[in-house]
Amino acid sequence: MSIPEIHDIFVIGGGINGCGIARDAAGRGYSVYLAEMSDLASGTSSYSTKLIHGGLRYLEHYEFRLVREALMEREVLWRNAPHIIWPMRFVLPYAKGLRPAWLIRLGLFLYDHIGGRKLLPATRTLDMRSDAAGKPLKPMFLRAFEYSDGWVNDARLVVLNARDAADRGAVIRTRTKVTSARRDNGHWNILVEDLRSGQIEEVKARLIVNAAGPWIDHVLTETVGQNNVHNVRLVQGSHIVVAKKFDDPRAYFFQNKDGRIIFAIPYEEDFTLIGTTDQDYDGDPRQAKISQAEIDYLCNAASEYFAEPVRPEHIVWTYSGVRPLYDDGASKAQEATRDYVLKSEGRDGHAPIVNIFGGKITTYRRLAESMLEIIEKHLGKKGKSWTATAALPGGEFEATAFDTEVVKLKAAYPFLDMRLARRLTRLYGTRAKALLGLARSETDLGRNFGADLYEAEVRYLADNEWAVTAEDVLWRRTKRGLKLGKEQAASLDEFMHGISPGVHNAAAE
Repeated sequence: MSIPEIHDIFVIGGGINGCGIARDAAGRGYSVYLAEMSDLASGTSSYSTKLIHGGLRYLEHYEFRLVREALMEREVLWRNAPHIIWPMRFVLPYAKGLRPAWLIRLGLFLYDHIGGRKLLPATRTLDMRSDAAGKPLKPMFLRAFEYSDGWVNDARLVVLNARDAADRGAVIRTRTKVTSARRDNGHWNILVEDLRSGQIEEVKARLIVNAAGPWIDHVLTETVGQNNVHNVRLVQGSHIVVAKKFDDPRAYFFQNKDGRIIFAIPYEEDFTLIGTTDQDYDGDPRQAKISQAEIDYLCNAASEYFAEPVRPEHIVWTYSGVRPLYDDGASKAQEATRDYVLKSEGRDGHAPIVNIFGGKITTYRRLAESMLEIIEKHLGKKGKSWTATAALPGGEFEATAFDTEVVKLKAAYPFLDMRLARRLTRLYGTRAKALLGLARSETDLGRNFGADLYEAEVRYLADNEWAVTAEDVLWRRTKRGLKLGKEQAASLDEFMHGISPGVHNAAAE
């Protein structure tokens, strides 16, 4: 496909919002160029609690529109990507002296009824003395409420949106930094630098979408040339991962004495994910890392509930991300709105820029639709909205048919053990067959880097999903980093430096 002289839309940022907008716009017929200065989902989008949820606690802050929109999206996204998104039941133990039972029941009643729930089961009350969910907890928790939400592999959600955008004609450039953007004759002249080669390229576009996340104000001041910009409140959220604390497939929702909540969630089969914290952040978002105070907070909060305490020495991995929340003046970080705000600048013939503040993974698709409404006003309407019923790559099967897909993959490739067949289906869905190709034995998959991560999978990720380094593969595309040692990771990194760069836009160039 030839690249147009002037693109309709230039997207800055390869997180969930940028990639979601690029996908939606490309599918409607707009020409799109997206630049990400690092790897896809290398910022906030891969540091979430990995939930597709309405946000039960947001009801306390009267964010009914946000909660309703998010609840309505749960089943839409599940149907669109049943390989990387699936339902999860959450157990909320009743704790005396915290939120009263009547308030929890009211919140869960609203949760069940305002979001158009169809496939997800309703709330129920548990007797923790007889229910398996009570086994890992202290015996003082006699009653709990169980409700539905969803789980998402957040980094893969980003990459699959980018892959679909590229398949529909968008240009996706990673490791590409926008160095300047200036208006000229009703359009933008944008300079981008390939951070691997040092090559500078000029790109022209009619409209810019600033989806830079925590760097949004930096883009406005340093790249676009605006002064005195302060739109976002940076809030750090940290998580810890420990060896599996319980065998039950359900997750836990724990209330804390300070009014906050944390989750304890089954993670990557052998682990438990615990988080998150909320604290204001001042510094370079790339340097965010968990503090000792956050470690102590999460360990202590979880230990209030688990019979076996969670201690710092149990931690196998931590991650911290910076959320770019819209600065609404809230006094506490946890009270700042998670809703998104879109602001358009550029009138009377001036090329427009539309900035994205806030947002959450669950509502990324609706945010993209809202952005397209703004783009249509500036550039004219092209195609209709379409993403509500369109599967993401690999998700072309019924929402409830995941286990059937695993069986199909195992039947097509009998040499796979069931655990690997399940993992590949979870990550790639129906595209697992494209990854495995004509393989008839493990030997055909090439080198095993450890933890069933074979050369065939690594090459697939480099050729189709913009993976360049071992970190891209181990911590964003697969999470095999939890299983591989340092020497194995170094061996993979050396291998990846020796292979040619991926086919960045296989369908678009």
